[in-house]
Amino acid sequence: TDNDDANDGSDDTAEEDSDEASGKKKNRDDFEDDSEDSEDGSGDEEHDLTPEELENLRQAVIRKAYHELVSKRKGIRGISVLNILFKRSFLEENRLHFPEELTYFSDVPFLMEALEKTEKFQKCYAALYVKRKHNDPVNFPSLSQVRDPNRFDEFIRVYYCTIQKLAKDSELRYRFDKKYISYYTKTFAPKIKRSSNDAWRQEHFIQMSDIVRGMSPELIHEQKRYKKRIIKALMKKDIEKSLRIVKVHLGYKKLKKIFRSKKAFSKFLYIHSFLKKPLKEDWIIFESFFGKSYSDSPKYIYEYLAKNYPDKYRFIWVINKKTEIPYKHKEIKRFSLAYYYYLARCKYLVFNGRQPVWVIKREGNIFLQTWHGTPLKKLVFDIDDINSATPKYKQQVYKQSREWDYLIAPNAFSSETFRRCFMFDKTMLETGYPRNDILHAPDRKQIAVQIKRKLGISGDKKIILYAPTWRDDEFYAKGQYKFELHLNLDMMRQELGNEYVLLLRTHYFIADSIDVSHLKGFAYNVSKYDDISELYLISDILITDYSSVFFDYANLKRPMLFFTYDLEKYRDVLRGFYFDIEKEVPGPLVYTSEEVIDAIKNIEEISKQYSQRYDEFYHRFCEWEDGHASEKVVKSVFGIEDKE
Repeated sequence: TDNDDANDGSDDTAEEDSDEASGKKKNRDDFEDDSEDSEDGSGDEEHDLTPEELENLRQAVIRKAYHELVSKRKGIRGISVLNILFKRSFLEENRLHFPEELTYFSDVPFLMEALEKTEKFQKCYAALYVKRKHNDPVNFPSLSQVRDPNRFDEFIRVYYCTIQKLAKDSELRYRFDKKYISYYTKTFAPKIKRSSNDAWRQEHFIQMSDIVRGMSPELIHEQKRYKKRIIKALMKKDIEKSLRIVKVHLGYKKLKKIFRSKKAFSKFLYIHSFLKKPLKEDWIIFESFFGKSYSDSPKYIYEYLAKNYPDKYRFIWVINKKTEIPYKHKEIKRFSLAYYYYLARCKYLVFNGRQPVWVIKREGNIFLQTWHGTPLKKLVFDIDDINSATPKYKQQVYKQSREWDYLIAPNAFSSETFRRCFMFDKTMLETGYPRNDILHAPDRKQIAVQIKRKLGISGDKKIILYAPTWRDDEFYAKGQYKFELHLNLDMMRQELGNEYVLLLRTHYFIADSIDVSHLKGFAYNVSKYDDISELYLISDILITDYSSVFFDYANLKRPMLFFTYDLEKYRDVLRGFYFDIEKEVPGPLVYTSEEVIDAIKNIEEISKQYSQRYDEFYHRFCEWEDGHASEKVVKSVFGIEDKE
C-alpha cells in the first residue's frame, strides 16, 4: 500500500532470526573468540599467525558481523536492536542513545553507530530472553504494522541521521547505502507505476534521487541491468524514463510468472477478464472445507435449494475429488481456471471456511459464511498468542470477514462469540446449523441403517466415534500438519472388540496421518468420509477432546467421553477455552486409554451421573436446532418465502 514503510521486498538476502550480542566478545564459530578467554588453550593457535594474517582474520570477523546485523536483515526496519544484548559500559562510554525524534526507525542509527564503534561480537545460540508475539495488527498493531502516511518522511530522515555517524568510505556506509538501493529498485520503483498517490512520482521521487546522488560512484557502477538503468534515471530525476523502465520490467516479470504458473495465469484472467464480466444473478457457488468434501452446512443448504427450487438457480460445487453429489450441478476443482471464473461471476458464495485472501467481493455479491462449529477453543481476536502455522492469521481473517454478509450461529453463545472474535457487524443468522437438520429428521433411523450398510459395519455392533481435534502446534511448516494418536486402539480392540467397532475421524488437516489397516474389522478410518453428521447418526458413543463436534452430537442426547490427555497444555498454552471444560461439558474427562475403556464399560452409569449437566448443556447449546435451519437460512439470504 502507499503507506507501507521502506521495508517489504527490500532485503538483500533471506531473513533469518537469530540472537546476537554486540560489544564484548567474538565466537569462533560465527565471529571470533578472545584468546585470553579460552580455557583449553585453543586460542593459542592465533599466536602462530603473522600480523597480516591476524588483521585479515579481524577483518573477516567484522565483515561477518556486518553481514549478519545489517546486510542480512530484512529491509531498513530490520536493522534493529531486537535479539541483541549490549554491554552497559560500552553504551555509556560511547554515549549511545536512541534518537527520540524518530518513531519507526530509531533503532537504525543507534545500531549502526554501535557497530561503527566496536569490533567485538559474539553470537549466542541459546534463548536468554523470550519476546512474546501477540500479533494483533487490527486492534493493537506493532510499529511495523501501523499505517502512517508520514512514515516515508521518517524513512528519509533516518538515512541522513545515520550517515552522519558513519565514515563516508566505510564498509558500514557501503552496506547501508546498498539497502537503500535495494529498497528503491524492489519496493519504491513499482509504486511509480502502480500507486494512485502522485507523491511517489513527485516529492518522494526527488527525495530518493537526492539520497542516491550522494552515494559512492562505485556502488552505483556495480549495479547490473534493470537496477542500473532505473538508478541512473533516478539520479537524473527523469520520472518519465523511470516510468517506462518500470513498466517494461513489471510487464516482463508478470509474463514470466504467467507462463510458469497456472495459478498466476488464472489469477491474471480473474482480475483482467472474469471480474469485468457481469454477475450472474442466479449462480451459487458452494465450498466446504476448502473443496475437500461435500459436507457441512453448505451441503444441506444446497440440497434444500436444489430439491425445492430446482430450476431457479445454477449450482456450482467446489470439490477436489470424485464425489456423488445429488441434483443437477456443476463440479469444479479448487484453484482450477474454472474456480477463478465462477468466483468472479457467481452472485452468491456459500462457504463454511475462509475464502482465499485474493478474492475480490464485487458490488452485488452476497457472501454467506456458515462457519463450521460452535467454538470451544478461542478464535481469532480472542486469542492472545498465535501458535499456528500461519503467523498472519488475525490480519487475514479480519480482511476476509469484512466481506461476509451473513454468518450463521447455531446458538446464543456462538452468536455473541462470533460477533466479538470475528469483529462481525453484519447479519447474524440465529437459526441453528443446517448441517444438524439431519439429526432431527423424521427418517433419521432409516438414514442410519443406510449409512451403516454403506460403511460395511455389522448391524449388531455398537459404534464408538473418536473425533479428536488438531493441535495448533502440530505442524512441520506452513500448511504442513501432523498428528500423533494417543488412544491405544490395540488395547481397545482387545477389551471392547466383541461389542463395539470404532470409527476414527480426524481433523481434515490431517486426514491421511493415521493407518488402522492392522485393526481391520474393529477400527475404521473415516476421516475422509464427507459428512460427519451422518457418522453422528450411527454412533452410540462419542469420544472427543476439544473439537466442536460434541456441541452437534449433543443434539442426539447420546453419551460422550472427553479424552483430554494434554488438557493443561491445550488450555493454558496453545489456544485457551471459552468456558471451563472440567465443569461444563456433558461427560467425564479421561486421560488414559485405560480410563477410556473403563468408562465405556460403565457407560450407562456415567450417563445417569451426567444427566443433569447434559440437560443444562443441551438447553444452552442445542435449543435453536429444530431440523429447519436450512429452510430458515434460505429464506433469509435468498429472499424466498414460499415454494414456487
